[in-house]
Amino acid sequence: MPAEALARLERELGVELERPASSDHGDYATNAALQLAPERKQPPREIAQELVAQAEALEGVERAEIAGPGFVNLWLSPVWYRDALSEILDAGDRYGAGFADKVERVQVEMVSANPTGRITVASARNGAYGDSVARLLEYAGHDVAREYYYNDAGAQMDKFRESVEARRRGEEPPEGGYFGDYVTELAKAGGDPVAPMLERIEATLERFRIHFDSWPLQSELEQRITELLPRLPTYEQEGAVWVRSSEFGDDKDQVIIRSAEKGGLPTYRAADIAYLQDKLDRGFDRAIYVLGADHHGTRNWYGAVARMLDYDPDRVEVLIYQLVHLIERGVQKKLSKRRGDVVFLDDFIDAVGVDAARWYLVSRGPDQTIDIDVDLAAEKSQKNPVYYVQYAHARIAGIRRNAEDAEVSAEPPAELAVEERDLIKRLAEFPAVVAEATERRSPHALPTYAIRLADDFHRFYHEHRVLESEAQAFRLGLATATQAVIARSLDLVGVEAPDRM
Repeated sequence: MPAEALARLERELGVELERPASSDHGDYATNAALQLAPERKQPPREIAQELVAQAEALEGVERAEIAGPGFVNLWLSPVWYRDALSEILDAGDRYGAGFADKVERVQVEMVSANPTGRITVASARNGAYGDSVARLLEYAGHDVAREYYYNDAGAQMDKFRESVEARRRGEEPPEGGYFGDYVTELAKAGGDPVAPMLERIEATLERFRIHFDSWPLQSELEQRITELLPRLPTYEQEGAVWVRSSEFGDDKDQVIIRSAEKGGLPTYRAADIAYLQDKLDRGFDRAIYVLGADHHGTRNWYGAVARMLDYDPDRVEVLIYQLVHLIERGVQKKLSKRRGDVVFLDDFIDAVGVDAARWYLVSRGPDQTIDIDVDLAAEKSQKNPVYYVQYAHARIAGIRRNAEDAEVSAEPPAELAVEERDLIKRLAEFPAVVAEATERRSPHALPTYAIRLADDFHRFYHEHRVLESEAQAFRLGLATATQAVIARSLDLVGVEAPDRM
Protein backbone atom coordinates (compact mmCIF):
# COMPACT_ATOMS: atom_id res chain seq x y z
CA MET A 1 0.00 0.00 0.00
CA PRO A 2 2.23 2.85 -1.23
CA ALA A 3 1.37 6.53 -0.93
CA GLU A 4 -1.42 7.56 -3.29
CA ALA A 5 0.91 9.51 -5.61
CA LEU A 6 3.05 6.40 -6.10
CA ALA A 7 0.06 4.04 -6.25
CA ARG A 8 -1.51 6.22 -8.93
CA LEU A 9 1.68 6.07 -10.99
CA GLU A 10 1.76 2.28 -10.66
CA ARG A 11 -1.89 2.05 -11.78
CA GLU A 12 -1.24 4.26 -14.78
CA LEU A 13 1.70 2.10 -15.85
CA GLY A 14 0.19 -1.22 -14.75
CA VAL A 15 3.42 -2.24 -12.99
CA GLU A 16 4.98 -2.28 -9.52
CA LEU A 17 7.77 0.21 -8.92
CA GLU A 18 10.79 -0.02 -6.63
CA ARG A 19 13.42 2.47 -5.53
CA PRO A 20 16.79 1.61 -7.10
CA ALA A 21 19.80 1.27 -4.82
CA SER A 22 21.42 4.24 -6.59
CA SER A 23 19.76 7.46 -7.75
CA ASP A 24 21.85 7.12 -10.92
CA HIS A 25 19.26 4.53 -11.95
CA GLY A 26 16.33 6.89 -11.58
CA ASP A 27 13.78 7.68 -8.90
CA TYR A 28 11.92 4.41 -9.43
CA ALA A 29 12.42 1.34 -11.59
CA THR A 30 10.58 -1.79 -12.72
CA ASN A 31 11.57 -5.20 -14.05
CA ALA A 32 8.05 -5.83 -15.40
CA ALA A 33 9.36 -6.29 -18.96
CA LEU A 34 11.54 -9.19 -17.84
CA GLN A 35 8.61 -10.80 -16.03
CA LEU A 36 6.18 -10.35 -18.94
CA ALA A 37 8.53 -11.56 -21.67
CA PRO A 38 7.86 -15.33 -21.32
CA GLU A 39 4.09 -14.82 -21.18
CA ARG A 40 3.99 -12.43 -24.15
CA LYS A 41 6.75 -14.25 -26.05
CA GLN A 42 8.47 -10.97 -26.81
CA PRO A 43 12.03 -9.76 -26.17
CA PRO A 44 12.16 -7.95 -22.78
CA ARG A 45 13.67 -4.80 -24.28
CA GLU A 46 10.80 -4.61 -26.77
CA ILE A 47 8.28 -4.65 -23.92
CA ALA A 48 10.46 -2.19 -22.01
CA GLN A 49 10.30 0.20 -24.96
CA GLU A 50 6.49 0.12 -24.75
CA LEU A 51 6.69 0.95 -21.04
CA VAL A 52 9.07 3.83 -21.71
CA ALA A 53 6.70 5.34 -24.26
CA GLN A 54 3.77 4.88 -21.88
CA ALA A 55 5.68 6.44 -18.97
CA GLU A 56 6.95 9.46 -20.87
CA ALA A 57 3.37 10.34 -21.81
CA LEU A 58 2.52 10.82 -18.11
CA GLU A 59 2.67 14.24 -16.46
CA GLY A 60 4.43 12.80 -13.41
CA VAL A 61 7.34 11.32 -15.38
CA GLU A 62 10.22 13.51 -16.55
CA ARG A 63 12.00 10.82 -18.52
CA ALA A 64 12.30 7.03 -18.77
CA GLU A 65 15.16 4.83 -19.96
CA ILE A 66 15.82 1.17 -20.65
CA ALA A 67 18.71 -0.39 -18.73
CA GLY A 68 20.40 -3.76 -19.11
CA PRO A 69 18.31 -6.65 -20.44
CA GLY A 70 14.98 -4.88 -19.94
CA PHE A 71 14.80 -2.81 -16.76
CA VAL A 72 12.96 0.50 -17.03
CA ASN A 73 14.22 3.42 -14.94
CA LEU A 74 12.02 6.44 -14.27
CA TRP A 75 12.92 10.01 -13.33
CA LEU A 76 9.88 11.79 -11.91
CA SER A 77 8.85 15.38 -12.57
CA PRO A 78 8.35 18.17 -10.02
CA VAL A 79 4.60 17.69 -10.55
CA TRP A 80 4.79 14.19 -9.04
CA TYR A 81 6.78 15.46 -6.05
CA ARG A 82 4.27 18.27 -5.54
CA ASP A 83 1.36 15.82 -5.54
CA ALA A 84 3.13 13.43 -3.16
CA LEU A 85 4.02 16.16 -0.67
CA SER A 86 0.57 17.73 -0.91
CA GLU A 87 -1.02 14.38 -0.05
CA ILE A 88 1.12 14.06 3.08
CA LEU A 89 0.45 17.62 4.25
CA ASP A 90 -3.29 17.29 3.67
CA ALA A 91 -3.48 14.02 5.63
CA GLY A 92 -1.55 15.38 8.63
CA ASP A 93 -1.27 12.89 11.48
CA ARG A 94 -3.61 10.48 9.66
CA TYR A 95 -1.24 9.95 6.75
CA GLY A 96 -1.15 6.23 5.96
CA ALA A 97 -4.01 5.42 8.37
CA GLY A 98 -7.30 3.57 7.93
CA PHE A 99 -6.11 0.91 5.51
CA ALA A 100 -7.96 -2.08 7.00
CA ASP A 101 -10.02 -3.88 4.33
CA LYS A 102 -12.41 -5.23 6.96
CA VAL A 103 -12.67 -3.59 10.36
CA GLU A 104 -12.50 -6.10 13.22
CA ARG A 105 -12.89 -6.07 16.99
CA VAL A 106 -9.51 -7.30 18.15
CA GLN A 107 -8.27 -8.19 21.60
CA VAL A 108 -4.53 -8.19 22.28
CA GLU A 109 -3.67 -10.05 25.48
CA MET A 110 -0.15 -9.28 26.62
CA VAL A 111 2.31 -9.43 29.52
CA SER A 112 0.03 -11.57 31.74
CA ALA A 113 2.95 -12.39 34.04
CA ASN A 114 2.21 -14.21 37.29
CA PRO A 115 1.77 -11.58 40.02
CA THR A 116 4.63 -13.10 41.99
CA GLY A 117 6.84 -10.07 41.57
CA ARG A 118 7.31 -6.74 39.86
CA ILE A 119 7.37 -6.56 36.06
CA THR A 120 10.79 -7.51 34.71
CA VAL A 121 12.49 -6.33 31.53
CA ALA A 122 11.77 -9.76 30.01
CA SER A 123 8.02 -9.29 30.53
CA ALA A 124 8.35 -5.69 29.36
CA ARG A 125 9.34 -6.93 25.90
CA ASN A 126 5.99 -8.71 25.79
CA GLY A 127 4.26 -5.44 26.60
CA ALA A 128 6.28 -3.28 24.20
CA TYR A 129 5.72 -5.75 21.37
CA GLY A 130 2.04 -6.38 22.09
CA ASP A 131 1.15 -2.74 22.62
CA SER A 132 2.93 -1.73 19.39
CA VAL A 133 0.95 -4.37 17.49
CA ALA A 134 -2.21 -2.98 19.10
CA ARG A 135 -1.27 0.57 18.06
CA LEU A 136 -0.70 -0.56 14.48
CA LEU A 137 -4.04 -2.35 14.38
CA GLU A 138 -5.78 0.76 15.71
CA TYR A 139 -4.03 2.90 13.09
CA ALA A 140 -5.29 0.50 10.43
CA GLY A 141 -8.83 1.20 11.66
CA HIS A 142 -9.59 -1.79 13.89
CA ASP A 143 -11.35 -1.58 17.26
CA VAL A 144 -8.68 -2.85 19.69
CA ALA A 145 -8.84 -3.77 23.37
CA ARG A 146 -5.83 -4.61 25.55
CA GLU A 147 -6.07 -7.26 28.24
CA TYR A 148 -3.83 -8.56 31.04
CA TYR A 149 -4.69 -12.08 32.24
CA TYR A 150 -3.72 -12.63 35.86
CA ASN A 151 -2.54 -16.15 36.59
CA ASP A 152 -3.50 -15.78 40.24
CA ALA A 153 -3.97 -19.47 40.97
CA GLY A 154 -1.74 -22.51 41.17
CA ALA A 155 1.57 -23.66 42.60
CA GLN A 156 3.56 -20.52 41.78
CA MET A 157 1.10 -18.32 43.64
CA ASP A 158 1.29 -20.68 46.61
CA LYS A 159 5.10 -20.41 46.59
CA PHE A 160 4.85 -16.64 46.39
CA ARG A 161 2.57 -16.39 49.41
CA GLU A 162 4.75 -18.89 51.31
CA SER A 163 7.83 -16.79 50.52
CA VAL A 164 6.23 -13.64 51.94
CA GLU A 165 5.00 -15.50 55.04
CA ALA A 166 8.51 -16.88 55.60
CA ARG A 167 9.95 -13.37 55.57
CA ARG A 168 7.31 -12.31 58.09
CA ARG A 169 8.57 -15.02 60.39
CA GLY A 170 12.14 -13.90 59.83
CA GLU A 171 12.95 -17.04 57.83
CA GLU A 172 14.33 -17.70 54.37
CA PRO A 173 11.75 -18.44 51.63
CA PRO A 174 11.16 -22.14 50.92
CA GLU A 175 12.98 -24.06 48.20
CA GLY A 176 11.71 -22.90 44.84
CA GLY A 177 10.31 -19.75 46.46
CA TYR A 178 10.87 -16.08 45.70
CA PHE A 179 13.66 -13.84 46.94
CA GLY A 180 14.47 -10.17 46.51
CA ASP A 181 13.82 -6.91 48.30
CA TYR A 182 10.24 -6.69 47.04
CA VAL A 183 9.35 -9.87 48.98
CA THR A 184 10.67 -8.28 52.18
CA GLU A 185 8.72 -5.07 51.46
CA LEU A 186 5.49 -7.02 50.98
CA ALA A 187 6.12 -8.94 54.20
CA LYS A 188 6.24 -5.68 56.13
CA ALA A 189 2.88 -4.55 54.74
CA GLY A 190 0.78 -7.38 56.16
CA GLY A 191 -2.21 -9.09 54.57
CA ASP A 192 -2.39 -11.05 51.32
CA PRO A 193 0.56 -9.89 49.17
CA VAL A 194 -1.21 -10.46 45.85
CA ALA A 195 -3.41 -7.32 45.88
CA PRO A 196 -0.54 -4.84 46.48
CA MET A 197 1.55 -6.74 43.93
CA LEU A 198 -1.19 -6.29 41.35
CA GLU A 199 -1.34 -2.57 42.09
CA ARG A 200 2.41 -2.22 41.50
CA ILE A 201 2.18 -4.11 38.23
CA GLU A 202 -0.65 -1.94 36.95
CA ALA A 203 1.16 1.27 37.94
CA THR A 204 4.37 0.15 36.24
CA LEU A 205 2.61 -0.70 32.99
CA GLU A 206 0.77 2.64 32.95
CA ARG A 207 4.16 4.30 33.38
CA PHE A 208 5.35 2.22 30.43
CA ARG A 209 2.48 3.72 28.37
CA ILE A 210 0.37 0.58 28.23
CA HIS A 211 -3.21 1.08 29.34
CA PHE A 212 -5.18 -2.12 29.79
CA ASP A 213 -8.92 -2.26 29.31
CA SER A 214 -9.53 -5.42 31.35
CA TRP A 215 -7.84 -7.70 33.90
CA PRO A 216 -9.51 -11.15 34.11
CA LEU A 217 -8.44 -13.64 36.80
CA GLN A 218 -7.51 -17.27 36.22
CA SER A 219 -9.10 -18.20 39.54
CA GLU A 220 -12.49 -17.03 38.27
CA LEU A 221 -12.22 -18.42 34.74
CA GLU A 222 -11.23 -21.93 35.80
CA GLN A 223 -14.52 -22.22 37.72
CA ARG A 224 -16.33 -22.32 34.38
CA ILE A 225 -14.62 -25.48 33.15
CA THR A 226 -17.33 -27.72 34.64
CA GLU A 227 -20.00 -26.24 32.37
CA LEU A 228 -17.68 -26.62 29.38
CA LEU A 229 -16.85 -30.30 29.92
CA PRO A 230 -19.89 -31.61 27.96
CA ARG A 231 -18.68 -29.69 24.89
CA LEU A 232 -15.20 -31.22 25.00
CA PRO A 233 -13.89 -34.60 23.78
CA THR A 234 -12.62 -35.87 27.13
CA TYR A 235 -11.54 -39.17 28.62
CA GLU A 236 -10.22 -40.37 31.98
CA GLN A 237 -6.79 -41.84 32.54
CA GLU A 238 -5.05 -42.53 35.85
CA GLY A 239 -7.78 -40.62 37.65
CA ALA A 240 -7.29 -37.43 35.65
CA VAL A 241 -9.55 -35.91 32.99
CA TRP A 242 -7.85 -35.46 29.63
CA VAL A 243 -8.98 -33.66 26.48
CA ARG A 244 -8.29 -35.16 23.02
CA SER A 245 -6.63 -32.01 21.75
CA SER A 246 -4.20 -33.97 19.54
CA GLU A 247 -7.14 -34.83 17.30
CA PHE A 248 -7.73 -31.10 16.77
CA GLY A 249 -4.19 -30.02 15.86
CA ASP A 250 -2.39 -29.91 19.21
CA ASP A 251 0.96 -31.63 19.74
CA LYS A 252 -0.54 -34.00 22.34
CA ASP A 253 -3.57 -34.55 24.55
CA GLN A 254 -3.73 -32.36 27.65
CA VAL A 255 -4.79 -32.90 31.27
CA ILE A 256 -7.52 -30.47 32.25
CA ILE A 257 -8.60 -31.89 35.64
CA ARG A 258 -5.94 -33.35 37.92
CA SER A 259 -6.43 -36.70 39.61
CA ALA A 260 -7.82 -36.81 43.17
CA GLU A 261 -4.32 -37.74 44.39
CA LYS A 262 -3.09 -34.42 42.98
CA GLY A 263 -5.92 -32.34 44.36
CA GLY A 264 -8.56 -32.87 41.68
CA LEU A 265 -8.33 -29.22 40.59
CA PRO A 266 -8.43 -27.77 37.06
CA THR A 267 -5.08 -27.24 35.36
CA TYR A 268 -4.02 -23.99 33.72
CA ARG A 269 -4.92 -25.67 30.40
CA ALA A 270 -8.50 -25.90 31.64
CA ALA A 271 -8.45 -22.19 32.40
CA ASP A 272 -7.13 -21.61 28.85
CA ILE A 273 -10.26 -23.28 27.46
CA ALA A 274 -12.61 -21.18 29.55
CA TYR A 275 -10.58 -18.07 28.76
CA LEU A 276 -10.74 -18.51 24.98
CA GLN A 277 -14.49 -19.07 25.13
CA ASP A 278 -14.78 -15.94 27.26
CA LYS A 279 -12.78 -13.88 24.76
CA LEU A 280 -14.69 -14.93 21.66
CA ASP A 281 -18.09 -14.83 23.35
CA ARG A 282 -17.40 -11.21 24.27
CA GLY A 283 -17.67 -10.46 20.56
CA PHE A 284 -14.04 -10.20 19.53
CA ASP A 285 -13.47 -11.16 15.92
CA ARG A 286 -9.82 -11.92 16.65
CA ALA A 287 -8.02 -12.92 19.85
CA ILE A 288 -4.27 -12.26 19.83
CA TYR A 289 -2.04 -13.84 22.48
CA VAL A 290 1.49 -12.46 22.99
CA LEU A 291 3.68 -15.15 24.55
CA GLY A 292 7.35 -15.76 25.30
CA ALA A 293 9.53 -18.33 23.55
CA ASP A 294 8.98 -20.85 26.37
CA HIS A 295 5.31 -21.04 25.26
CA HIS A 296 6.11 -22.02 21.69
CA GLY A 297 4.09 -25.25 21.90
CA THR A 298 1.06 -23.26 23.00
CA ARG A 299 0.45 -21.96 19.46
CA ASN A 300 -1.09 -25.27 18.35
CA TRP A 301 -2.94 -25.65 21.63
CA TYR A 302 -5.03 -22.51 21.22
CA GLY A 303 -5.96 -23.46 17.67
CA ALA A 304 -7.04 -26.88 18.95
CA VAL A 305 -9.15 -25.28 21.70
CA ALA A 306 -10.94 -23.14 19.11
CA ARG A 307 -11.73 -26.21 17.00
CA MET A 308 -12.94 -28.21 20.01
CA LEU A 309 -15.33 -25.38 20.90
CA ASP A 310 -16.48 -25.04 17.27
CA TYR A 311 -14.89 -21.66 16.69
CA ASP A 312 -12.99 -20.69 13.55
CA PRO A 313 -9.30 -21.22 14.50
CA ASP A 314 -8.38 -18.29 12.26
CA ARG A 315 -9.90 -16.05 14.92
CA VAL A 316 -7.04 -17.03 17.24
CA GLU A 317 -3.52 -15.71 16.74
CA VAL A 318 -0.43 -16.48 18.84
CA LEU A 319 2.60 -14.16 18.63
CA ILE A 320 5.87 -15.49 20.04
CA TYR A 321 8.86 -13.34 21.00
CA GLN A 322 12.39 -14.23 22.08
CA LEU A 323 14.49 -13.33 25.14
CA VAL A 324 16.07 -10.06 26.24
CA HIS A 325 19.71 -9.78 27.30
CA LEU A 326 21.00 -6.69 29.07
CA ILE A 327 24.62 -5.66 28.48
CA GLU A 328 26.18 -3.34 31.06
CA ARG A 329 29.79 -2.19 30.78
CA GLY A 330 30.27 -4.83 28.11
CA VAL A 331 29.08 -7.72 30.29
CA GLN A 332 25.81 -9.63 29.94
CA LYS A 333 23.82 -9.69 33.17
CA LYS A 334 22.80 -13.11 34.51
CA LEU A 335 19.19 -12.94 35.62
CA SER A 336 16.93 -15.11 37.76
CA LYS A 337 13.54 -14.01 39.07
CA ARG A 338 13.52 -16.52 41.91
CA ARG A 339 17.01 -15.59 43.10
CA GLY A 340 15.88 -11.98 43.09
CA ASP A 341 18.71 -10.72 40.88
CA VAL A 342 16.39 -9.61 38.06
CA VAL A 343 16.16 -6.22 36.38
CA PHE A 344 12.76 -4.76 37.02
CA LEU A 345 11.11 -2.58 34.41
CA ASP A 346 10.83 0.36 36.80
CA ASP A 347 14.59 0.28 37.41
CA PHE A 348 15.27 -0.02 33.68
CA ILE A 349 13.04 3.00 33.03
CA ASP A 350 14.83 4.92 35.79
CA ALA A 351 18.14 4.18 34.07
CA VAL A 352 17.27 4.87 30.41
CA GLY A 353 13.84 6.55 30.33
CA VAL A 354 10.51 5.32 28.95
CA ASP A 355 11.30 6.34 25.38
CA ALA A 356 14.56 4.38 25.18
CA ALA A 357 13.01 1.42 27.00
CA ARG A 358 10.11 1.23 24.54
CA TRP A 359 12.38 1.76 21.53
CA TYR A 360 14.97 -0.87 22.41
CA LEU A 361 12.40 -3.50 23.41
CA VAL A 362 10.71 -3.32 20.01
CA SER A 363 13.73 -2.56 17.81
CA ARG A 364 14.27 -6.16 16.70
CA GLY A 365 11.92 -8.68 15.16
CA PRO A 366 10.08 -10.89 17.67
CA ASP A 367 11.93 -13.95 16.38
CA GLN A 368 15.28 -12.40 17.38
CA THR A 369 16.87 -12.21 20.83
CA ILE A 370 17.44 -8.59 21.86
CA ASP A 371 20.78 -7.51 23.34
CA ILE A 372 20.31 -4.09 24.96
CA ASP A 373 23.40 -2.03 25.71
CA VAL A 374 22.14 -0.21 28.81
CA ASP A 375 24.95 2.34 28.68
CA LEU A 376 24.11 3.30 25.09
CA ALA A 377 20.35 3.31 25.77
CA ALA A 378 20.91 5.83 28.59
CA GLU A 379 23.15 8.08 26.49
CA LYS A 380 21.77 11.45 25.41
CA SER A 381 23.66 11.68 22.16
CA GLN A 382 23.12 10.96 18.48
CA LYS A 383 24.92 7.62 18.92
CA ASN A 384 21.69 6.51 20.61
CA PRO A 385 19.23 5.79 17.76
CA VAL A 386 16.08 6.85 19.62
CA TYR A 387 17.71 10.13 20.60
CA TYR A 388 18.90 10.59 17.01
CA VAL A 389 15.37 10.24 15.62
CA GLN A 390 13.84 12.42 18.33
CA TYR A 391 16.47 15.07 17.64
CA ALA A 392 15.35 15.27 14.00
CA HIS A 393 11.79 15.91 15.20
CA ALA A 394 12.92 18.54 17.71
CA ARG A 395 15.08 20.26 15.08
CA ILE A 396 12.10 20.59 12.75
CA ALA A 397 9.95 21.87 15.63
CA GLY A 398 12.60 24.56 16.19
CA ILE A 399 12.55 25.52 12.50
CA ARG A 400 8.78 25.83 12.56
CA ARG A 401 8.84 27.95 15.73
CA ASN A 402 11.29 30.33 14.08
CA ALA A 403 9.18 30.39 10.90
CA GLU A 404 6.18 31.61 12.92
CA ASP A 405 3.31 32.16 10.46
CA ALA A 406 5.35 31.82 7.28
CA GLU A 407 3.71 30.14 4.28
CA VAL A 408 3.89 26.35 3.99
CA SER A 409 3.56 24.93 0.49
CA ALA A 410 3.93 21.70 -1.48
CA GLU A 411 4.79 23.62 -4.67
CA PRO A 412 8.39 22.71 -5.55
CA PRO A 413 11.00 24.89 -7.22
CA ALA A 414 11.78 24.29 -10.88
CA GLU A 415 14.79 22.17 -9.95
CA LEU A 416 14.61 19.75 -7.04
CA ALA A 417 17.82 18.80 -5.28
CA VAL A 418 18.60 15.11 -4.85
CA GLU A 419 18.20 15.45 -1.04
CA GLU A 420 14.73 16.92 -1.50
CA ARG A 421 13.76 14.14 -3.88
CA ASP A 422 15.09 11.46 -1.53
CA LEU A 423 13.23 12.87 1.45
CA ILE A 424 9.87 12.94 -0.36
CA LYS A 425 10.40 9.43 -1.69
CA ARG A 426 11.15 8.23 1.85
CA LEU A 427 7.97 9.89 3.13
CA ALA A 428 6.03 8.21 0.33
CA GLU A 429 7.15 4.81 1.67
CA PHE A 430 5.46 5.29 5.05
CA PRO A 431 1.97 3.92 4.22
CA ALA A 432 3.49 0.72 2.82
CA VAL A 433 5.81 0.35 5.82
CA VAL A 434 2.90 0.69 8.25
CA ALA A 435 0.62 -1.65 6.31
CA GLU A 436 3.27 -4.36 6.05
CA ALA A 437 4.30 -3.99 9.71
CA THR A 438 0.66 -4.44 10.68
CA GLU A 439 0.06 -7.44 8.45
CA ARG A 440 3.23 -9.21 9.60
CA ARG A 441 2.87 -8.12 13.25
CA SER A 442 6.36 -6.65 12.92
CA PRO A 443 6.46 -3.23 14.63
CA HIS A 444 10.28 -3.27 14.54
CA ALA A 445 9.94 -1.99 10.97
CA LEU A 446 8.95 1.41 12.39
CA PRO A 447 12.23 2.15 14.26
CA THR A 448 14.17 0.99 11.20
CA TYR A 449 12.14 3.29 8.95
CA ALA A 450 12.37 6.20 11.41
CA ILE A 451 16.18 6.03 11.42
CA ARG A 452 16.27 6.11 7.61
CA LEU A 453 13.85 9.03 7.55
CA ALA A 454 15.97 10.92 10.11
CA ASP A 455 19.06 10.17 8.01
CA ASP A 456 17.39 11.64 4.92
CA PHE A 457 16.22 14.71 6.82
CA HIS A 458 19.64 15.41 8.36
CA ARG A 459 21.27 15.15 4.91
CA PHE A 460 18.68 17.55 3.49
CA TYR A 461 19.10 19.97 6.40
CA HIS A 462 22.89 20.05 6.21
CA GLU A 463 22.82 20.74 2.46
CA HIS A 464 19.94 23.21 2.21
CA ARG A 465 18.80 26.23 4.13
CA VAL A 466 15.11 26.18 5.00
CA LEU A 467 14.31 29.65 6.35
CA GLU A 468 15.17 32.72 4.29
CA SER A 469 15.84 30.59 1.22
CA GLU A 470 14.31 31.03 -2.24
CA ALA A 471 12.38 27.79 -1.68
CA GLN A 472 11.36 28.59 1.91
CA ALA A 473 7.64 27.74 1.59
CA PHE A 474 8.34 24.43 -0.12
CA ARG A 475 11.08 23.44 2.32
CA LEU A 476 8.86 24.34 5.24
CA GLY A 477 6.24 22.05 3.73
CA LEU A 478 8.81 19.30 3.38
CA ALA A 479 9.98 19.78 6.97
CA THR A 480 6.40 19.84 8.27
CA ALA A 481 5.54 16.59 6.51
CA THR A 482 8.73 14.97 7.82
CA GLN A 483 7.95 16.05 11.38
CA ALA A 484 4.47 14.52 11.20
CA VAL A 485 5.73 11.20 9.85
CA ILE A 486 8.55 10.98 12.41
CA ALA A 487 6.05 11.66 15.20
CA ARG A 488 3.69 8.95 13.94
CA SER A 489 6.52 6.44 13.47
CA LEU A 490 7.55 6.98 17.09
CA ASP A 491 4.01 6.97 18.48
CA LEU A 492 3.25 3.60 16.86
CA VAL A 493 5.93 2.04 19.07
CA GLY A 494 5.02 4.08 22.16
CA VAL A 495 7.83 6.65 21.95
CA GLU A 496 7.26 10.38 22.37
CA ALA A 497 8.33 12.99 19.82
CA PRO A 498 9.62 16.00 21.81
CA ASP A 499 9.60 19.53 20.39
CA ARG A 500 12.68 20.50 22.38
CA MET A 501 15.78 18.57 23.40
